[in-house]
Formats: sequence, structure tokens, C-alpha cells
Amino acid sequence: MKRTITVTGSGSAAAVPDLVTLTLGVETRRETAAKAYDDAGKSAAAVAAGLRAAGVADADLRTSGLNLRADLVWVEGQGQKVTAYVASTTLHVGIRSHADAPAAIAAAVAAGGDDIRINGLEQGHADPSRVTGQAQEAAWQDAVTRAEQYATLASAHLGSVVSISQQPAQSGPIPLAGMVRASYAAEALPVEAGESVVSASVTVEWELI
Repeated sequence: MKRTITVTGSGSAAAVPDLVTLTLGVETRRETAAKAYDDAGKSAAAVAAGLRAAGVADADLRTSGLNLRADLVWVEGQGQKVTAYVASTTLHVGIRSHADAPAAIAAAVAAGGDDIRINGLEQGHADPSRVTGQAQEAAWQDAVTRAEQYATLASAHLGSVVSISQQPAQSGPIPLAGMVRASYAAEALPVEAGESVVSASVTVEWELI
């Protein structure tokens, strides 16, 4: 029976993000459903136009979600009453330069006025393969180091690789330096890049000789 050793190695790699993904919402509350829907469309179009003027490419603008609902309240003796109609939609925006992000966000807010909502901002990589590869290489080297150490303790040497099982790479939280700091008195919110960390894990089984 062949002796084997199975070791899990982990590693990570850090890199400055080169992609800002902004999630914007447009929401209108009007007296009629038709007015709410029409105004939401106008506001969404204005926001998209403002983003294009700020340098965002058409390929980096994507609309998702469309909702039209009635706002209801309960009135004693009358039951539910419609107070307004609310229309909303979501726009996902890819900004490929941190230097352009503050101006693009400010342009969107200016174009959307009171109808715009900022639902989130994430930083990542347009092509994550390089930093992911670095994390995977670090995980492999960690597994080799661990396996060699255990093999030595067992008075053996590492032989052929029997199996490899890789866990999906995970993006870690962006450090404090990468958070967005808001200042309502400023014309644009600063977006600090910081570094994002990608972690990888690999389980390797070797034959012991």
C-alpha cells in the first residue's frame, strides 16, 4: 500500500484595484403610475447621459430591475388608501479609472437630482487573472513547504502528485485606505484605491517515497 500525504496550502496576493463598480438607483414618487414611470425613465436617461459625458463608455452602463408599485397606508374606517405611485430602476456603472470616479459620481448625482440613490460602490479588477494567479502560486508554494516538512518528519521524501483540489479564489475586504470618504460640502466624493487582497487555497496529495 502506497503511503501518501495530503496538505492544504493557502496564499494571497494584493494589488491596487483598477475598476470601480457603482450601483445607482433611480426612484420617483408621483400621484399617478404613468407619471412615476415616465419621470423615472427621464431621470434614468439623464443620469446615463451625465455618466457618458463624464467619460463612462456605453459598454460599462447596464440597467437592471424595473419596479412600479403603489404606496399604501391604512386609514381607519376606509381601509387601504393609495398615497402615491413609486417607480424605480437600477443602473450598474463600471468606471475604469479611480481618477475619473469622483467626477463620474458627481455627474450622476447632479443629473439625477432628488430621484437618484447611491446603492453601493465596489472596487476590483477588470482582469483579475494576474492577481489570482499570484495568489494560487503562493498557495501552491505553501502546500509544498508544508508537505516537505511533514515528509521529513516521517523520514520520507515527496514523490509524484496524486491529486490536486483547488478552492475558488476569494477577494478579501478592501482595507480602510480603500474606503470611500464622504463630504457633502465637497463637489465630489474622493475614492481611494488602497489595495484589494485575493486569497487562494489548494489541497494537494503526494506520494511518499
